[in-house]
Amino acid sequence: MADPKAQAPPRFPGFYERFGVFAESLLVGMWVVLASLPLVTYPAAFAAGARHLRRHLDNEQAGWREFAADVRTAGRRGWLVGLAGWAAVWLLWLDLSAVRAGLPGGQAVAAVGVLAFLGCAVAGARAAAVWHPGASWRALLGAAGRRTVLDPAGSLLIVCGGAVTVASAWFAAPLAIPVTGAVTAAAVAVEKRYAHR
Repeated sequence: MADPKAQAPPRFPGFYERFGVFAESLLVGMWVVLASLPLVTYPAAFAAGARHLRRHLDNEQAGWREFAADVRTAGRRGWLVGLAGWAAVWLLWLDLSAVRAGLPGGQAVAAVGVLAFLGCAVAGARAAAVWHPGASWRALLGAAGRRTVLDPAGSLLIVCGGAVTVASAWFAAPLAIPVTGAVTAAAVAVEKRYAHR
């Protein structure tokens, strides 16, 4: 005779699936941070993490091997995007230095620089969230730039996720690792939401 408890439906339907996505995003955070250690590979790492989460949500084969293969594929041209990102950070630092130096109009230039930097960062995250093998980074970034402007709510969500990552790293550096996975999951969710609109 079968155990009646074994046949009972779960008390919290959907809870285990949602918790599985949360746990997977924490794992992706570790993978993305590890794959980003060469510094210019962070777009490829983020793209591979997002693709891993999409595969997980679609119940496809998703593991470390697939993630590593995606990092290699995305990194073939993605390192140029990473280099451009570091150039943007340097330009932002120059803008903020102009404000600290007291140059006339420095505050306005810094405000424009910060907004432009945030826009580029969000477009990069959105492009990485929809990356797939064979996709052109240039085309992805162009389309992501348009979505960044046309979907301000989704873009703001990604900015807030990035701010939480920076605050976590400021408070305790190890906290930035799982939060990176949460930002990756947020970027995937924002793109799925936009696609279904």
